[in-house]
Amino acid sequence: QVQLVESGGGSVQAGGSLRLTCAAPGYTTSTDRVGWFRQVPGKEREAVASIYMNGRSTDYADSVKGRFTISQDIAKLTVYLQMNSLQAEDTGMYYCAARRIGIGGAWNKPGDYHYWGQGTQVTVSS
Repeated sequence: QVQLVESGGGSVQAGGSLRLTCAAPGYTTSTDRVGWFRQVPGKEREAVASIYMNGRSTDYADSVKGRFTISQDIAKLTVYLQMNSLQAEDTGMYYCAARRIGIGGAWNKPGDYHYWGQGTQVTVSS
């Protein structure tokens, strides 16, 4: 069982920045893709960004392109989400998720990820 742990959430004013961290044990040996998702009460969980273990394949939701950057430190088995120019609409619980190695699937489908963290809250005030 892979246990993911997120950190770095908090409260920030619009226009500010936060960096989320996902500790992902088993990355590149048990899992090959890590994604960030967010959810607000009453809405479905939505994909924010994802990275493949080669580091060259990244994907972003249209709403965050140009503002968010996903990256990884393989040596530390850690994936980051740098969030700049935050907007009130970015508020939500952010989850890190990982996909089992070799399974494949869509980067933005929660059902295609097998392991999830507990989430970290991001609140952006306008």
